[in-house]
Amino acid sequence: MTGSTVLYEQQNEIATVTLNRPDAANALNPEMLDQLLAALARADATEGVRAVVLTGAGERNFCSGADLTSFREAIAIPHGHPHNRFVQLFLRCRHFTKPLIGAINGNALAGGFGLALSCDLLVASDTAAFGTPEVRVGIWPMMITSLVVEHLGPKRTLELFMTGQRVNAETALQWGIVNEVLPADVVKERALQIAQDVAQWSPDALRRGRAAVYETVNRNLEARLASLENELSILASGPSFQEGAAAFLEKRPPRFGPTERIP
Repeated sequence: MTGSTVLYEQQNEIATVTLNRPDAANALNPEMLDQLLAALARADATEGVRAVVLTGAGERNFCSGADLTSFREAIAIPHGHPHNRFVQLFLRCRHFTKPLIGAINGNALAGGFGLALSCDLLVASDTAAFGTPEVRVGIWPMMITSLVVEHLGPKRTLELFMTGQRVNAETALQWGIVNEVLPADVVKERALQIAQDVAQWSPDALRRGRAAVYETVNRNLEARLASLENELSILASGPSFQEGAAAFLEKRPPRFGPTERIP
């Protein structure tokens, strides 16, 4: 699909969904989020698809999270926030009925980190990095908090969230974030191979087993996402994020001063 921010391709029983804004670090704006939701829904509903590979276009970034410009512009629109679409996205991935394999071709940051963690299995490039830089622009990675805590526990989660620092692919492998780390030029090929391997098994066993694992890990993702979305809305409308976002877009250090405490 020429001009699409998300590409969809099916070969035999494997569908490949590609984030396609490489010049913008595959950042997710509202249009792209809508297209991604539609692509995942299409793959899930297509009987001939037995497994899905999710990846990003380009060599540097899998996904850098929400597009900051569109995020700021959408704050004034009720239920139009990109983070509302992130709720839908994470729930769509959680309730997916087929194996979802991530080919992490580059950096997975902020909401892109959450999207990567939403996949069942991850193959990462040895040049990839993972992190949550939100604190550096006066915000907190609320929407992915539940997902990151599920995978890393509170101490590692707070280490990432409070510092805004990235971890490289080898550290991500040690921490259990990814399943395999490979040279960049074979990451997608390996993810497709895994998808083909798991696609041969019983769809019903995979669907029910996948759901059982996530139900065991977290029975209340919907409620947690709703609470986290509310917390993010409060922070996003505050002065710290306004200053942090402006500084980021103007390519200058943010000037966070004492502000009124948000109730």
